[in-house]
Amino acid sequence: MKKRKLGRELEVSAIGLGCMGFSHAYGGAEEKDAITALHRAVEIGISFFDTAEAYGPLTNEILVGKALKPLRDKVTIATKFGFRYETKDGVTKQVGGTDSSPKNVKAVAEASLKRLGLDVIDLYYQHRVDPDVPIEETVGAMADLVKEGKVRTLGLSEASSATIRRAHAVHPIAAVQSEYSLWTRDPEENVLDTCLALGIGFVPFSPLGRGMLTGTLKPENLAEGDFRLGLPRFQGENFDRNAALAAKIADMAGNKGVTAAQLSLAWVLHQGDFIVPIPGARKIRNIEDNAAAVDIVLTDAEADALGALISPEAAAGARYTEAMMKMTNL
Repeated sequence: MKKRKLGRELEVSAIGLGCMGFSHAYGGAEEKDAITALHRAVEIGISFFDTAEAYGPLTNEILVGKALKPLRDKVTIATKFGFRYETKDGVTKQVGGTDSSPKNVKAVAEASLKRLGLDVIDLYYQHRVDPDVPIEETVGAMADLVKEGKVRTLGLSEASSATIRRAHAVHPIAAVQSEYSLWTRDPEENVLDTCLALGIGFVPFSPLGRGMLTGTLKPENLAEGDFRLGLPRFQGENFDRNAALAAKIADMAGNKGVTAAQLSLAWVLHQGDFIVPIPGARKIRNIEDNAAAVDIVLTDAEADALGALISPEAAAGARYTEAMMKMTNL
Protein backbone atom coordinates (compact mmCIF):
# COMPACT_ATOMS: atom_id res chain seq x y z
CA MET A 1 0.00 0.00 0.00
CA LYS A 2 1.30 3.43 -0.93
CA LYS A 3 1.69 5.98 1.89
CA ARG A 4 0.86 9.66 2.24
CA LYS A 5 1.56 12.30 4.87
CA LEU A 6 -1.02 14.12 6.99
CA GLY A 7 0.68 17.17 8.41
CA ARG A 8 4.19 16.80 9.75
CA GLU A 9 3.85 13.70 11.90
CA LEU A 10 1.42 11.20 10.44
CA GLU A 11 2.27 8.85 7.59
CA VAL A 12 -0.68 6.65 6.66
CA SER A 13 -1.94 4.43 3.87
CA ALA A 14 -2.97 6.47 0.83
CA ILE A 15 -6.52 5.18 1.32
CA GLY A 16 -7.99 4.79 4.79
CA LEU A 17 -11.19 3.22 6.06
CA GLY A 18 -14.18 5.10 7.38
CA CYS A 19 -15.61 2.88 10.11
CA MET A 20 -18.95 4.60 10.76
CA GLY A 21 -20.98 2.12 8.74
CA PHE A 22 -20.06 -0.79 10.98
CA SER A 23 -22.22 0.70 13.75
CA HIS A 24 -24.13 3.69 12.45
CA ALA A 25 -26.20 5.26 9.67
CA TYR A 26 -26.19 2.45 7.10
CA GLY A 27 -27.50 -0.56 8.97
CA GLY A 28 -24.39 -1.71 10.81
CA ALA A 29 -22.75 -5.13 10.85
CA GLU A 30 -22.38 -8.08 13.18
CA GLU A 31 -19.43 -7.54 15.50
CA LYS A 32 -17.56 -10.66 14.41
CA ASP A 33 -17.98 -9.71 10.74
CA ALA A 34 -16.84 -6.17 11.43
CA ILE A 35 -13.74 -7.33 13.29
CA THR A 36 -12.87 -9.77 10.48
CA ALA A 37 -13.24 -6.95 7.94
CA LEU A 38 -11.08 -4.57 9.98
CA HIS A 39 -8.37 -7.20 10.35
CA ARG A 40 -8.44 -7.85 6.60
CA ALA A 41 -8.06 -4.12 5.96
CA VAL A 42 -4.84 -4.12 7.98
CA GLU A 43 -3.62 -7.25 6.17
CA ILE A 44 -3.85 -5.53 2.78
CA GLY A 45 -2.01 -2.44 4.02
CA ILE A 46 -4.68 -0.03 5.19
CA SER A 47 -3.32 1.72 8.27
CA PHE A 48 -5.66 4.70 8.74
CA PHE A 49 -8.99 4.18 10.51
CA ASP A 50 -11.65 6.79 11.23
CA THR A 51 -14.27 6.70 13.97
CA ALA A 52 -16.09 9.20 16.22
CA GLU A 53 -17.96 9.62 19.47
CA ALA A 54 -21.04 10.31 17.31
CA TYR A 55 -21.05 6.92 15.59
CA GLY A 56 -23.47 4.78 17.50
CA PRO A 57 -23.14 7.00 19.44
CA LEU A 58 -20.15 5.63 21.36
CA THR A 59 -20.39 2.03 20.12
CA ASN A 60 -18.23 2.45 17.02
CA GLU A 61 -15.24 3.54 19.08
CA ILE A 62 -15.64 0.44 21.26
CA LEU A 63 -15.79 -1.80 18.19
CA VAL A 64 -12.81 -0.19 16.46
CA GLY A 65 -10.77 -0.30 19.64
CA LYS A 66 -11.54 -3.96 20.23
CA ALA A 67 -10.66 -4.91 16.66
CA LEU A 68 -7.48 -2.89 16.30
CA LYS A 69 -5.94 -3.09 19.76
CA PRO A 70 -3.99 -6.28 18.88
CA LEU A 71 -2.67 -4.45 15.77
CA ARG A 72 -1.93 -1.14 17.47
CA ASP A 73 1.62 -0.83 16.13
CA LYS A 74 0.31 -1.04 12.55
CA VAL A 75 -2.52 1.49 12.64
CA THR A 76 -3.32 5.18 12.99
CA ILE A 77 -6.68 5.83 14.65
CA ALA A 78 -8.65 9.06 14.33
CA THR A 79 -11.71 10.00 16.33
CA LYS A 80 -13.87 13.10 16.81
CA PHE A 81 -15.72 15.17 19.40
CA GLY A 82 -18.12 18.07 19.23
CA PHE A 83 -21.81 17.23 19.54
CA ARG A 84 -24.12 17.34 22.55
CA TYR A 85 -25.30 14.08 24.14
CA GLU A 86 -27.51 12.97 26.97
CA THR A 87 -27.36 9.61 28.74
CA LYS A 88 -30.54 8.30 30.35
CA ASP A 89 -31.15 4.80 31.67
CA GLY A 90 -27.83 3.72 30.17
CA VAL A 91 -28.72 4.92 26.66
CA THR A 92 -26.79 7.80 25.08
CA LYS A 93 -28.55 9.96 22.50
CA GLN A 94 -27.56 13.06 20.56
CA VAL A 95 -29.68 15.97 21.75
CA GLY A 96 -28.77 18.47 19.05
CA GLY A 97 -26.26 21.24 18.77
CA THR A 98 -22.50 21.39 19.13
CA ASP A 99 -20.24 21.58 22.16
CA SER A 100 -16.61 22.45 21.59
CA SER A 101 -16.10 24.02 24.98
CA PRO A 102 -12.68 23.27 26.49
CA LYS A 103 -14.41 21.21 29.18
CA ASN A 104 -16.10 18.98 26.62
CA VAL A 105 -12.99 18.75 24.43
CA LYS A 106 -11.11 17.19 27.32
CA ALA A 107 -13.96 15.10 28.72
CA VAL A 108 -14.62 13.43 25.37
CA ALA A 109 -10.93 12.71 24.85
CA GLU A 110 -10.77 10.90 28.19
CA ALA A 111 -13.91 8.91 27.37
CA SER A 112 -12.74 8.09 23.84
CA LEU A 113 -9.40 6.82 25.13
CA LYS A 114 -11.26 4.40 27.39
CA ARG A 115 -13.68 3.25 24.70
CA LEU A 116 -10.87 2.74 22.19
CA GLY A 117 -8.57 1.15 24.75
CA LEU A 118 -5.74 3.48 23.76
CA ASP A 119 -3.04 5.37 25.60
CA VAL A 120 -3.06 8.09 22.96
CA ILE A 121 -5.40 9.22 20.16
CA ASP A 122 -3.41 9.59 16.95
CA LEU A 123 -5.67 12.24 15.37
CA TYR A 124 -8.35 14.13 17.31
CA TYR A 125 -10.85 16.05 15.20
CA GLN A 126 -13.41 18.70 16.05
CA HIS A 127 -16.40 17.07 14.31
CA ARG A 128 -18.13 20.35 13.45
CA VAL A 129 -17.14 23.93 14.14
CA ASP A 130 -19.03 25.32 17.14
CA PRO A 131 -20.31 28.84 16.36
CA ASP A 132 -20.63 29.59 20.07
CA VAL A 133 -17.02 28.84 21.03
CA PRO A 134 -14.06 30.68 19.45
CA ILE A 135 -11.91 28.21 17.56
CA GLU A 136 -8.89 29.51 19.47
CA GLU A 137 -10.39 28.29 22.76
CA THR A 138 -11.26 24.88 21.32
CA VAL A 139 -7.86 24.31 19.72
CA GLY A 140 -6.16 25.61 22.85
CA ALA A 141 -7.84 22.84 24.83
CA MET A 142 -6.96 20.30 22.14
CA ALA A 143 -3.35 21.48 22.29
CA ASP A 144 -3.34 20.87 26.05
CA LEU A 145 -4.17 17.24 25.31
CA VAL A 146 -1.14 17.03 23.02
CA LYS A 147 1.06 18.44 25.78
CA GLU A 148 -0.37 15.85 28.18
CA GLY A 149 0.45 13.03 25.77
CA LYS A 150 -3.19 12.00 25.31
CA VAL A 151 -3.44 13.13 21.69
CA ARG A 152 -0.75 13.10 18.98
CA THR A 153 -2.18 15.43 16.32
CA LEU A 154 -5.20 17.69 15.77
CA GLY A 155 -7.84 17.98 13.07
CA LEU A 156 -10.96 19.85 12.00
CA SER A 157 -13.99 18.73 10.00
CA GLU A 158 -16.10 20.72 7.54
CA ALA A 159 -14.31 23.93 8.56
CA SER A 160 -13.89 27.04 6.41
CA SER A 161 -10.54 28.30 5.17
CA ALA A 162 -10.64 31.19 7.64
CA THR A 163 -11.29 28.88 10.59
CA ILE A 164 -8.52 26.52 9.49
CA ARG A 165 -6.05 29.40 9.43
CA ARG A 166 -7.12 30.65 12.86
CA ALA A 167 -6.86 27.16 14.32
CA HIS A 168 -3.47 26.49 12.73
CA ALA A 169 -2.13 29.69 14.28
CA VAL A 170 -2.85 28.26 17.75
CA HIS A 171 -1.47 24.77 17.14
CA PRO A 172 -0.49 22.92 13.95
CA ILE A 173 -3.45 21.19 12.34
CA ALA A 174 -2.52 17.84 10.82
CA ALA A 175 -5.69 17.18 8.83
CA VAL A 176 -8.98 18.64 7.72
CA GLN A 177 -11.78 16.19 7.02
CA SER A 178 -14.70 17.18 4.80
CA GLU A 179 -16.96 15.59 2.23
CA TYR A 180 -15.26 15.53 -1.16
CA SER A 181 -15.92 13.49 -4.28
CA LEU A 182 -16.76 13.85 -7.94
CA TRP A 183 -20.20 15.19 -7.05
CA THR A 184 -19.25 17.20 -3.93
CA ARG A 185 -16.53 19.74 -4.65
CA ASP A 186 -17.08 22.40 -1.96
CA PRO A 187 -13.46 22.15 -0.68
CA GLU A 188 -12.18 23.23 -4.09
CA GLU A 189 -13.39 26.78 -3.45
CA ASN A 190 -10.51 27.49 -1.05
CA VAL A 191 -10.08 24.78 1.58
CA LEU A 192 -7.84 22.55 -0.54
CA ASP A 193 -5.57 25.50 -1.38
CA THR A 194 -5.41 26.48 2.29
CA CYS A 195 -4.45 22.95 3.35
CA LEU A 196 -1.79 22.74 0.68
CA ALA A 197 -0.35 26.13 1.63
CA LEU A 198 -0.19 25.30 5.34
CA GLY A 199 1.07 21.73 4.99
CA ILE A 200 -2.19 20.23 6.26
CA GLY A 201 -3.48 16.88 5.04
CA PHE A 202 -6.97 16.67 3.58
CA VAL A 203 -9.18 13.67 4.35
CA PRO A 204 -12.26 13.29 2.13
CA PHE A 205 -15.15 11.40 3.67
CA SER A 206 -17.86 9.92 1.43
CA PRO A 207 -15.47 9.93 -1.58
CA LEU A 208 -17.86 7.47 -3.25
CA GLY A 209 -20.90 9.69 -2.79
CA ARG A 210 -22.27 7.52 0.04
CA GLY A 211 -22.31 4.59 -2.37
CA MET A 212 -23.97 6.29 -5.34
CA LEU A 213 -20.75 6.66 -7.35
CA THR A 214 -20.11 2.92 -7.26
CA GLY A 215 -22.85 2.52 -9.85
CA THR A 216 -24.31 -0.42 -7.93
CA LEU A 217 -26.59 1.30 -5.41
CA LYS A 218 -30.31 0.54 -5.77
CA PRO A 219 -33.26 2.06 -3.88
CA GLU A 220 -33.98 -1.34 -2.33
CA ASN A 221 -30.49 -1.27 -0.79
CA LEU A 222 -31.63 1.54 1.51
CA ALA A 223 -33.31 -0.21 4.42
CA GLU A 224 -35.62 1.53 6.85
CA GLY A 225 -33.58 3.87 9.04
CA ASP A 226 -30.76 4.29 6.51
CA PHE A 227 -29.28 7.77 6.95
CA ARG A 228 -29.33 8.37 3.20
CA LEU A 229 -33.13 8.27 3.07
CA GLY A 230 -33.12 11.69 4.72
CA LEU A 231 -30.73 13.25 2.18
CA PRO A 232 -32.10 15.07 -0.90
CA ARG A 233 -29.82 13.28 -3.38
CA PHE A 234 -31.27 9.90 -2.45
CA GLN A 235 -34.95 10.80 -2.63
CA GLY A 236 -37.45 10.12 -5.40
CA GLU A 237 -36.51 11.30 -8.87
CA ASN A 238 -33.20 12.65 -7.56
CA PHE A 239 -32.08 9.09 -6.87
CA ASP A 240 -32.87 7.99 -10.43
CA ARG A 241 -31.15 11.00 -12.01
CA ASN A 242 -28.04 10.51 -9.90
CA ALA A 243 -27.94 6.79 -10.60
CA ALA A 244 -27.94 7.63 -14.31
CA LEU A 245 -24.93 9.88 -13.78
CA ALA A 246 -23.14 7.13 -11.86
CA ALA A 247 -23.77 4.75 -14.74
CA LYS A 248 -21.60 7.01 -16.90
CA ILE A 249 -18.73 6.54 -14.47
CA ALA A 250 -19.24 2.79 -14.67
CA ASP A 251 -19.00 2.94 -18.46
CA MET A 252 -15.74 4.89 -18.33
CA ALA A 253 -14.40 2.54 -15.66
CA GLY A 254 -15.24 -0.48 -17.79
CA ASN A 255 -13.25 0.98 -20.68
CA LYS A 256 -10.27 1.31 -18.34
CA GLY A 257 -10.70 -2.16 -16.87
CA VAL A 258 -11.47 -0.99 -13.33
CA THR A 259 -14.59 -0.59 -11.20
CA ALA A 260 -16.58 2.62 -10.88
CA ALA A 261 -15.59 2.82 -7.21
CA GLN A 262 -11.90 2.48 -8.07
CA LEU A 263 -12.12 5.13 -10.78
CA SER A 264 -13.93 7.54 -8.46
CA LEU A 265 -11.30 7.06 -5.77
CA ALA A 266 -8.48 7.40 -8.29
CA TRP A 267 -9.92 10.79 -9.28
CA VAL A 268 -9.88 11.94 -5.65
CA LEU A 269 -6.31 10.70 -5.17
CA HIS A 270 -5.27 12.50 -8.37
CA GLN A 271 -6.23 15.88 -6.88
CA GLY A 272 -3.11 16.01 -4.68
CA ASP A 273 -0.69 13.85 -2.72
CA PHE A 274 -1.79 15.53 0.53
CA ILE A 275 -5.23 13.93 0.12
CA VAL A 276 -6.15 10.65 1.88
CA PRO A 277 -9.74 9.50 1.23
CA ILE A 278 -11.53 7.31 3.75
CA PRO A 279 -14.26 5.39 1.90
CA GLY A 280 -16.59 3.54 4.20
CA ALA A 281 -17.08 -0.17 3.51
CA ARG A 282 -18.32 -3.09 5.57
CA LYS A 283 -17.74 -5.98 3.18
CA ILE A 284 -14.26 -7.36 2.66
CA ARG A 285 -14.58 -7.44 -1.13
CA ASN A 286 -15.40 -3.72 -1.16
CA ILE A 287 -12.52 -2.88 1.18
CA GLU A 288 -10.14 -4.78 -1.10
CA ASP A 289 -11.62 -3.16 -4.21
CA ASN A 290 -11.23 0.32 -2.76
CA ALA A 291 -7.66 -0.27 -1.61
CA ALA A 292 -6.64 -1.31 -5.12
CA ALA A 293 -7.50 2.18 -6.37
CA VAL A 294 -4.13 3.45 -5.13
CA ASP A 295 -2.47 1.72 -8.06
CA ILE A 296 -4.66 3.33 -10.74
CA VAL A 297 -2.88 6.13 -12.58
CA LEU A 298 -4.97 8.78 -14.31
CA THR A 299 -3.64 11.27 -16.81
CA ASP A 300 -4.69 14.88 -16.33
CA ALA A 301 -6.87 14.52 -19.40
CA GLU A 302 -8.62 11.46 -17.96
CA ALA A 303 -9.17 13.20 -14.62
CA ASP A 304 -10.57 16.28 -16.36
CA ALA A 305 -12.90 14.18 -18.49
CA LEU A 306 -14.16 12.31 -15.46
CA GLY A 307 -14.61 15.54 -13.53
CA ALA A 308 -16.70 16.95 -16.34
CA LEU A 309 -18.77 13.77 -16.64
CA ILE A 310 -20.28 14.01 -13.17
CA SER A 311 -20.18 17.21 -11.14
CA PRO A 312 -22.10 19.01 -8.39
CA GLU A 313 -23.90 21.00 -11.06
CA ALA A 314 -25.11 17.81 -12.72
CA ALA A 315 -26.11 16.11 -9.46
CA ALA A 316 -29.77 16.24 -8.47
CA GLY A 317 -30.40 17.52 -4.95
CA ALA A 318 -28.25 18.94 -2.17
CA ARG A 319 -25.73 16.76 -0.33
CA TYR A 320 -27.32 17.52 3.06
CA THR A 321 -30.55 18.90 4.41
CA GLU A 322 -30.68 22.67 4.93
CA ALA A 323 -30.15 22.32 8.68
CA MET A 324 -27.10 20.08 8.20
CA MET A 325 -25.61 22.40 5.59
CA LYS A 326 -25.69 25.25 8.10
CA MET A 327 -23.15 23.31 10.19
CA THR A 328 -20.58 23.20 7.37
CA ASN A 329 -17.97 25.69 6.15
CA LEU A 330 -18.04 27.69 9.40
